[in-house]
Amino acid sequence: MSGTAGPSARAALMAGVFASAFTFASASAGAQEAATTTAGATPPAATPEAASAIGPQHAEGGLNDIVVTARRRAESLQDVPVAVTALSAETLERYDMTSLEKISTQTPQFTIGRSSNGSGAQLTLRGIGSSSTSIGIEQSVAVVVDGVYYGQGRVINEGFLDLDGVEVLKGPQSLFFGKNATAGVISLRTADPTSTPEFKAKLGYEFRAKELVGEFVGSGPLTDTLGLRVAVRASNMWGGYFRNAGVDKTYNTTDIATGVTTSHFAPAYDGDNPGNKELLGRVTLVWDPGNDFKFTVKANGSTSKNNNNSWNYVPFGCVGGTYETNPLIKCEKKFQVYQNYFPEDLAGTNPWSRDDGALYNKYSSWAVTGTAEYALKDVDITWVNNFNRNTNQWACDCTFVSSSSAAAPSTERSLFHAFSSELRAQTKFDGPINLLAGAYYQKTHRNHRQTGSFGNVSDSTAPAEYEYLGYFKHSETHGETLSAYGQATWKILSNLEAAAGVRYIHETKDSYLVQPYVNAALQFLFPENKTIAADQTFNNWSPEATLTWKPTDDVTVYGAYKTAYKSGGFSNSGFVSAGTVPSDVAFKPEKARGFEVGIKTKLVDNQLRLNFDVYSYKYTDLQVDFFNPATFAFITTNAGAARTRGVELEFEFAPYAVPGLNLHGSINYNKARYLEYIAPCYGGQTAAQGCNTVFQPNPDSPAAPGQDLSGAPTAVAPRWTGSFGIGYETDIGTGTKLGATIDTRYSSSYLASSFAHPLSGQAKYLTVDGTIRVKFDDERFELALIGKNLTNQFIVGGAIDGPNTGTTRIADQIGFVNLPRTVQLQASVRF
Repeated sequence: MSGTAGPSARAALMAGVFASAFTFASASAGAQEAATTTAGATPPAATPEAASAIGPQHAEGGLNDIVVTARRRAESLQDVPVAVTALSAETLERYDMTSLEKISTQTPQFTIGRSSNGSGAQLTLRGIGSSSTSIGIEQSVAVVVDGVYYGQGRVINEGFLDLDGVEVLKGPQSLFFGKNATAGVISLRTADPTSTPEFKAKLGYEFRAKELVGEFVGSGPLTDTLGLRVAVRASNMWGGYFRNAGVDKTYNTTDIATGVTTSHFAPAYDGDNPGNKELLGRVTLVWDPGNDFKFTVKANGSTSKNNNNSWNYVPFGCVGGTYETNPLIKCEKKFQVYQNYFPEDLAGTNPWSRDDGALYNKYSSWAVTGTAEYALKDVDITWVNNFNRNTNQWACDCTFVSSSSAAAPSTERSLFHAFSSELRAQTKFDGPINLLAGAYYQKTHRNHRQTGSFGNVSDSTAPAEYEYLGYFKHSETHGETLSAYGQATWKILSNLEAAAGVRYIHETKDSYLVQPYVNAALQFLFPENKTIAADQTFNNWSPEATLTWKPTDDVTVYGAYKTAYKSGGFSNSGFVSAGTVPSDVAFKPEKARGFEVGIKTKLVDNQLRLNFDVYSYKYTDLQVDFFNPATFAFITTNAGAARTRGVELEFEFAPYAVPGLNLHGSINYNKARYLEYIAPCYGGQTAAQGCNTVFQPNPDSPAAPGQDLSGAPTAVAPRWTGSFGIGYETDIGTGTKLGATIDTRYSSSYLASSFAHPLSGQAKYLTVDGTIRVKFDDERFELALIGKNLTNQFIVGGAIDGPNTGTTRIADQIGFVNLPRTVQLQASVRF
């Protein structure tokens, strides 16, 4: 946490960045235009949101030149000095990649663990990510959609349809993408209107989950200057990916007012999960009057409902093979969960519970993005404004197993909205020097409320909706961000470019956490109406420098020094205990710095692409979330330091001799370790197992048992990952084509726990995805069979200690498990 800067100083800074940049640019423009431009001209900037693949240089075979926007301007994948994995619209469509989870299956170093509570997901890239159990934590892997930052893990609930491309930018990306991109960026571009009318429809059926999916896209010009694109998708799942094998349970509560003990029968859920129903759509309008000005509006909305918010929470690691609080439940690596309805007398009584006691998760969101682009003679100006809002509500059997000895029927309603505005300008002088400058503003608000029946107590004298509650908690955070950034690029020689830039971030977060109601029997543990507040201010400068050398048109060599910043915050989903102080729930910013060196090549007359990079980054105050299974408390801690270092090789081969054939893959080595971290002990850990020191995140915090994790791996950090795929498409008749692809993904073993829990291990695995497609009538009709995770691998993307475990032995492990084998039959038509 740093000192503050007044509004006038911040405004002056932003104005100064623009003024100084363009005063210098104007003064040097004449000299540059008059000089002999041995350095060559900078290509005109293209719209980042419209970047896509350029067609092949040969009639058949050979590589396509993919255009990416890793530096907020359109550049060839092979020219940009950033480690990027790019997925084209064709690849996304081929494997029906309509969510971040599905996108991660094609990027070996990127892993997602879906979570019901907290932030909603754990996104991990190169072994660095953010735990999912606190809703106040923002992801170290930033998600950017059409140039707009979405930092919450709940973005995993968004359905992404009609995408034009996806870029996975690896390593710190603060200069161009701002805060909360310390591990990388997932950048998604949605499709724009086409210049001619285009309509397409899809209908698919996935056999395992019994899911029917329909999609429609209509696009084309309305007038000579106005284009429209509409995309809609709806789905209904009659089954699920996971079998709910819960057993009926009965648990007791004691009324603290009368002393009467009441038994509550909670029937097991008798179907598969998640039983998802989804509807989403997007409308895009582009106005291009032809005078170097273009304005784009994208409005989208989505809603999804399922029958269990923790449908992928699998007890998979337990001492003796059975769950501590219910020996009837086996801990197995199967796609199986154990959850129950709310008891009848709690159903419809507890806030946000359903009358029939059913578990559920309901998510809705909407967003509007407006982008104005103006191309002057020497400067391209872009202004992007966005408002987005989402609401997530659920009812959870939050012991995650059918246990009668402990029960925690819980509900939650969380709202989040954000407004952002970004203005940037990029010069395009014919001389050696060009400049980029930008300013960014964001305002956010989170309103988080949660209830839980806890401690086997009730109170008949409390209001009806609180009678069976152990607690009701409420937390809010108001955030505001001001940022300015700039970069100068200098063509030292025609094939040598130096670039340097910096981003300044000023951020405030005002938060509080309070429990308006706590059952009197539990107030010794969780005091009622004790408010913990934190007013946080952060300031950061994140510089970056890159040197790029192109010895030939087909070879790019680069080296970069990068830094990044991730904002501190407040554990909105924590608890207030008797000894809680503000520093217990407020956590510090996360920072990164290090280097990356790489070479990108196109060989054999544009038939072979080989990209190689080496990196090393040190993270200080790495944000690590901790779940205390005894108290159900979620807090975010700061690890002293961590380091990730490794090498990556990507290749693609598209021979002219066999048109339609494409071979591609990657080999990656990554070592991610804590350098220094005195961490909380995992549940039940003994001194002999390493719980032999003191964990005290702040000097004024109460001391707790701790372990020294220095040298231990970070969570979800396999040393080796890789992929290999082959695709082939050929004519089999007049107007008919047959295509097939197979893609594999390998990962070595890793620990899913952030605290080196020995039972959280994920074994090495190899997944296989494949498609078979037949296209008829010059590609107007298509029939496809799409299979994913055909080897049916059990993959854990994150793990926590099981609630109420760790009292007699080390805590059981609950895993956030990825999807099992899925097979979908899909038919599509274009007209």
